[in-house]
Amino acid sequence: MQLPLVTSAGLWPPVLVTAGPGARSESHAHHAMHLVLARAGTLAVTAGGVTVRAAGIVTAPDREHALDARGVDIVLVFFDPESDAGERLRAGLDAPVRAVEPPERDALLADLPADAGPEALHAWGHAAAERLSLKTAVPRVIHPRVRKLLRALRGAEPAADTSLPALAALAGLSEGRLVHAFRDSVGIPLRPYLLWLKLQRAVVAMATGEPLARAAHAAGFADAAHMSRTFRRMFGMTASELQRSLPRPP
Repeated sequence: MQLPLVTSAGLWPPVLVTAGPGARSESHAHHAMHLVLARAGTLAVTAGGVTVRAAGIVTAPDREHALDARGVDIVLVFFDPESDAGERLRAGLDAPVRAVEPPERDALLADLPADAGPEALHAWGHAAAERLSLKTAVPRVIHPRVRKLLRALRGAEPAADTSLPALAALAGLSEGRLVHAFRDSVGIPLRPYLLWLKLQRAVVAMATGEPLARAAHAAGFADAAHMSRTFRRMFGMTASELQRSLPRPP
């Protein structure tokens, strides 16, 4: 797959696009929304005990699903639900998992060359979010102090103090108010969100060629085993399985 663009803090950008051979994942859930398109043919998605085949899917954040895209070239887009693009897409999603039919898939991919590089993929991902969003949908309201905290967390170093007292002081809220406001605004509790950011840092470290143990340490995991368990829960595969699908650094 194409090496993704990343932020200076080692996190994914609000819209992250990769392209390459598809794979199979076990049932999992992650905080990102994602769009998966088969360049040709179909892929299978299982959610709520029901399996369907489609030309592509869009999933809501934190929704359990499994994907089988073996033997299919795919374009995969992760959207940060709290970003502008993610909020627009999320507001227009009327089901936990939405199937993309072949005509819609073909229209989305019409201006994406097969050999598109990271910059072209990135620009295409933003355009795809715009095309898939409903202009009349009303985005989720995020508490302004929570939004401030989200910006700070995405720019923080892995070793930064993320204790509840420290984060409450950073947000300018009481600890109890922060816990409730964060869940109401983001949709998941604060601790699982912090784990999601940690996982992003691990993927970025792995993509730059770090071995699993060093990637786990750099991201703040206790060890590679803890990181791999988290990978399986959030991506439906182990860290080593994902690492094998990443490009080799130059």
